Amino acid sequence: MLRRNAFRLPRHPASVGLARRRVRDHLADWGHEARDPALQDAMLLVSELATNAVRHGPPQGFAGREHPQPEREFEVAVTALADGSCLIEVSDESRLEPRLRSVGEWEEAGRGLHLVENLAAAWGVWSRGRHGKTVWALILADMGP
Repeated sequence: MLRRNAFRLPRHPASVGLARRRVRDHLADWGHEARDPALQDAMLLVSELATNAVRHGPPQGFAGREHPQPEREFEVAVTALADGSCLIEVSDESRLEPRLRSVGEWEEAGRGLHLVENLAAAWGVWSRGRHGKTVWALILADMGP
């Protein structure tokens, strides 16, 4: 059994916190407690992925061939699985896929996907064709010792 919740938010920095709260509330309604490691990881991952959608989505007002209908929104979906695991998905209109890169010790940006790589059991990108992409991350339930 699974329970999915999807919602759209404006591409604005304040939306990152709202995405975190909505994911937390959905998972809490499905039985995840505040100290649940899967919930904590989900909160971090949705924060990173939503931040990337806000920062790296298509430029507002851009109407080039790559982005025929630029949107000022992104979509977040969270699926709570019966075993306590969850799937986080963040979709935007950009077709540029995120990629891990080397980051210098003093650089302030570029570490988000490294966090995703370390926290998620698996992650990747699904193409939505001319409608952009979905970046997803799977968080496994903490089964205890």
